[in-house]
Amino acid sequence: MEAVTALEVPSGSTLKVKETRTADAEGPPASSRQESSNPIPQLLPHIEEHPKIWLPRTLRQTYIRKVGDTVNLLIPFQGKPKPRATWTHDGCALDASRVSVRNGEQDSILFIREAQRADSGRYQLSVQLGELEATATIDILVIERPGPPQSIKLVDVWGSNATLEWTPPQDTGNTALLGYTLQKADTKSGLWFTVLERYHRTSFTVSNLIVGNSYAFRVFAENQCGLSETAPITADLAHIQKAATVCKIEGFVQRDFSEAPKFTQPLADCTTVTGYDTQLFCCVRASPKPKIIWLKNKMDIQGNPKYRALSHLGICSLEIRKPGPFDGGIYTCKAVNPLGEASVDCRVDVKAPN
Repeated sequence: MEAVTALEVPSGSTLKVKETRTADAEGPPASSRQESSNPIPQLLPHIEEHPKIWLPRTLRQTYIRKVGDTVNLLIPFQGKPKPRATWTHDGCALDASRVSVRNGEQDSILFIREAQRADSGRYQLSVQLGELEATATIDILVIERPGPPQSIKLVDVWGSNATLEWTPPQDTGNTALLGYTLQKADTKSGLWFTVLERYHRTSFTVSNLIVGNSYAFRVFAENQCGLSETAPITADLAHIQKAATVCKIEGFVQRDFSEAPKFTQPLADCTTVTGYDTQLFCCVRASPKPKIIWLKNKMDIQGNPKYRALSHLGICSLEIRKPGPFDGGIYTCKAVNPLGEASVDCRVDVKAPN
């Protein structure tokens, strides 16, 4: 009869015992019978939680970093008992001199202190628990500024325009170019001004250049990291020549603006009170500028200190200073120039205060 020895089996494990038959015990040698009489138990771990990787949303697309930046990726996962986490780079083992990995109970960290372009590629995290496995793929792209365009040349200059051509850079910085930035500088100031940005073609015609100036041009390449550190400059200057001008005087008739005096605003009759200054106004138009003469009752009052006459831009005024009873009458403003004369009149009444 077979005898089975009681063994202590850890919780969560399965014990496999190989059955020993009587016929088998008679055939083999004594040493074999001794081994078969004491079977060795095989323990298989009981999987409480299947392995699974929680990939952050930001890592589900290409992870872009600049040269010299730090790469620090924390990838959570699950699995019980603790699964085994391993990393590969483009299907090969990681370079331990550049990349370090720390595996915890529920996460794995990939760390690169200073990323280089050689660190670009596809990284795969594998979490294994027995025969079960979960994988996650992360695409890392390390980029830097592009190299400058190889050359730029001045193709043609006509009028106030200049046509330029250049060749693309040899190194795009491990990513696609966003375009080219073209700048110009005149020899007088030496200052660079941007003509266009993120232009995708390799030729362009610059217009509206200032006549009489000479210009140099340079072009930068641009990607996600920015502009190239240097830029080629045209070897030849674009000289914008002044066009020959011919002044045609024949057939030009100069307009004659001469005009005899004409009052556009006449004098207005007024009534004033004794002792209060009074002003008379009128407007006259004439070319050449007319001479203004003021009369009272047809008598010239020019130079009389009681009156103050002014004329500016065709506006004529006469100030009667503290008029008395004898200052009333007919006042006349006369304008005279070589083409003729004109005059306007008004009545001024001076009353005693009530």
